Amino acid sequence: MERMVRGGGGLELDVREWGDPQGPPIVFVHGWSQSQLCWSRQVAGPLAEDFRLVTFDLRGHGMSAQPVGAEHYLDASLWADDLHAVIEQAELERPVVVAWSYGGFVVTDYLRSYGEDGIAGIDLVGSAVLRTAGFDHIGPGLLENAGDACAPDLETSIAAVRRFLRACTARPLGDDDWSTALCWNMVVPPAVRQALLAREIDADDVLSALTVPVLVTQGREDAIVLPSMAEHVLAVCPTARASWYEGVGHAPFLEDPARFDRELAAFAGDTARGGLAAVHAPGGSPPSTAGNRGAA
Repeated sequence: MERMVRGGGGLELDVREWGDPQGPPIVFVHGWSQSQLCWSRQVAGPLAEDFRLVTFDLRGHGMSAQPVGAEHYLDASLWADDLHAVIEQAELERPVVVAWSYGGFVVTDYLRSYGEDGIAGIDLVGSAVLRTAGFDHIGPGLLENAGDACAPDLETSIAAVRRFLRACTARPLGDDDWSTALCWNMVVPPAVRQALLAREIDADDVLSALTVPVLVTQGREDAIVLPSMAEHVLAVCPTARASWYEGVGHAPFLEDPARFDRELAAFAGDTARGGLAAVHAPGGSPPSTAGNRGAA
């Protein structure tokens, strides 16, 4: 199913639904310069057998409206209203929210405006929750390429986005996946990319007050949002547990989709039943918590 939802300020968002319409709902929030197409493995995989899956393009991205004025991207309440509109207009009852990269900012914007009662849990996937003046916990894969990716010159921005995409994964994606990702990145206007990076954000107040379960899904080789960002979340959020992916970069759902889907199914199924997720890495080792953050 495809629908158009009016988000913050009336901006139109492209929303799509997959899977079992009667299953527990999961909402996927993609990252900076990306697209809901990044979740193709999840919506076409085993998750669709048991869950109602909802994806959407962020404002300025993909098939959602793309106004270029910075005022459409600097107000945190607009991002909060976008996610709220998707949940409300799709009539989702306490979904699990999967937030990748910049999606961490979006879900914490939502929590600050609407609280946690409308969601069952959060999976922070290589998520950013801080954007400081010094870009703390942000890696060279973004910092070395973001400036040129925001340039109006097409040749310059294409070259930068190509470098950025190579930095997103620990091992190269297949040709089809990589070229498709390049296309959905280039759909985003450079001015939109720049506006998203202009915000300074500190979500510690939101994270420290959470009572819903939080799964922190983090690649050890992430060069975009560094593993230290995940460590920060684990130290601040009392309900956070980690699942560390060895040899994986910024996109665990693309680099190890079988494990990602399995763990998300366990997490979402358990939160639907009202408990904390028991997510285990391959080999049976438990996820780390704030008290044993270094464990795999």
